[in-house]
Amino acid sequence: MLAKVYEHGIDTSAYFVSEKLDGVRARWDGKQLISRGGLVFASPEWFIKNFPAIPLDGELWIGRGLYEKTTSVVRKQQPHDGWKAVRLMVFDLPEHGGVFSERVKTMKWLATEVASPYFAIIKQQTVANEEDLREQLQSVMAQNGEGLMLHRKTARYASGRSHDLLKLKLFADAEATVIGYRPGKGKYTGQTGSLKVQTDQGIVFFIGSGLSDAQRRHPPPLQSRITFRYQGFTKNGIPRFPVFLRVRNEQPENK
Repeated sequence: MLAKVYEHGIDTSAYFVSEKLDGVRARWDGKQLISRGGLVFASPEWFIKNFPAIPLDGELWIGRGLYEKTTSVVRKQQPHDGWKAVRLMVFDLPEHGGVFSERVKTMKWLATEVASPYFAIIKQQTVANEEDLREQLQSVMAQNGEGLMLHRKTARYASGRSHDLLKLKLFADAEATVIGYRPGKGKYTGQTGSLKVQTDQGIVFFIGSGLSDAQRRHPPPLQSRITFRYQGFTKNGIPRFPVFLRVRNEQPENK
């Protein structure tokens, strides 16, 4: 399942609310961990020992603000001890068959039955109204969190984007592909001034804000996927005030 963006005025009582973890998306098929792109993660045997023999949807996660560290661990071709810092944070059961409220009950049961320090269930809560939802968002953001996810209680698991799964953040973000560079000026002469990127909708624009000095010297490679933050769109559909956040480097390395 993929999330749509939360819109003001939605009946929040119809949804479960959980923290949006900025980890690496992973599917457990009952035997191995698989990336969003369909490649198998080289997780150690001791990491997946005692995982249940049913499909799970979740995030490989170390902690808030540690996305880059997580990707550096899980992308390696061979199992290694770095996985000791990682947990699979489960948020759904793709083949359960019941509505989400029923799947939440099963996930709570799994949390008590699975004996593994590397397995956890993302907490699902209810909120009374939109004001409570905003307060919860502020609390998560104050702890360096990413945002919130809202999952309709009566929804069955289905692929693709729908209003059954929503994300709520203080700023909108999206992904794009690096297709070129603009040279820097002034103190950035000889370095990268901005990234030329293209969205999945074919919109081309430049992102200069958010790049560190190291990234200006060694920018994300061509065809790499990046995440950026923005505030609305221009009349031509170009994201306003785009800010580079990170490289979305989640796929396991090719062997």
